[in-house]
Amino acid sequence: MLEELPNQIRNLLGILVEVNHHIEAKHEYLELVVEAYPYPVSYRGRYYRRSGSTNQESRGATLDAFLLQKQGKRWDGVPTPGITAAELNPAAFDLFRELAARSDRVDADVLQDSNEVLLENLHLTHGAYLKRAAILLFHPEPERFVTGAYVKIGYFATNDDLRHQDEVQGPLLLQVDRILSLLQNRYLQAEVRYEGSVRIEQRPFPEDALREALLNALAHKDCSGGAPVQISVYDDHLLFCNEGQLPDQWTVENLQRKHPSKPFNPDVANSLFRAGYIESWGRGTLKMITECRWH
Repeated sequence: MLEELPNQIRNLLGILVEVNHHIEAKHEYLELVVEAYPYPVSYRGRYYRRSGSTNQESRGATLDAFLLQKQGKRWDGVPTPGITAAELNPAAFDLFRELAARSDRVDADVLQDSNEVLLENLHLTHGAYLKRAAILLFHPEPERFVTGAYVKIGYFATNDDLRHQDEVQGPLLLQVDRILSLLQNRYLQAEVRYEGSVRIEQRPFPEDALREALLNALAHKDCSGGAPVQISVYDDHLLFCNEGQLPDQWTVENLQRKHPSKPFNPDVANSLFRAGYIESWGRGTLKMITECRWH
């Protein structure tokens, strides 16, 4: 049994255990030592995770994320059959080329290539298929394939008093500037003051911090949940809400000091970086804090 039990448990559950033989008061017994596993354990085709004193079966989005992680993939890197580069939005490609040329983060020769070659160079393809990230970034109607691939903006007088709202849809690359324009021109009223004869308008929130918060909400969203990014605007504060989570072992304190960049959607984040939208140095939250303190 000392030899058979570890092998049987490994074959059935995929985990390693230590089996020890003990003798106490003339009685023999076996001790099984099982280390805590940070991921679900498979048993007869189902996956379980220990929560307190109970076993919880992993299902749905949680199970999907785990299985992708075991394959070394993320949600935005999964190939999507039945869609070609010809179906993507030309305006989104034009904007990406313009921004990437300005940021100087993509070789100039690559920007002159066809859309198909550009997608390959951005690692947005998997063999003959486009990845989900390509659909989010460039497809004219990403909601056809990804539920909740849009942004809702609402102005609230109080938590239960919604005065007006907008939805921004389409390719993620085209959403960014549309959302910022809506926020600045429709939702955030500038404070006007005069210094002598000079009229000065000051926005309630620093533009760089606003932009960073939006890009973080878009790049780090867990798209498997099906809910859109929601931006709630109040007279004195903003709320950016998305379905996402911090990396394992991270806390809010990690975001308040120097930290590495760990995007929830690496392929989406890489394209936003090449376009010059983000820095990929993990400075986003620090930048927001600094901008708001100086505003």
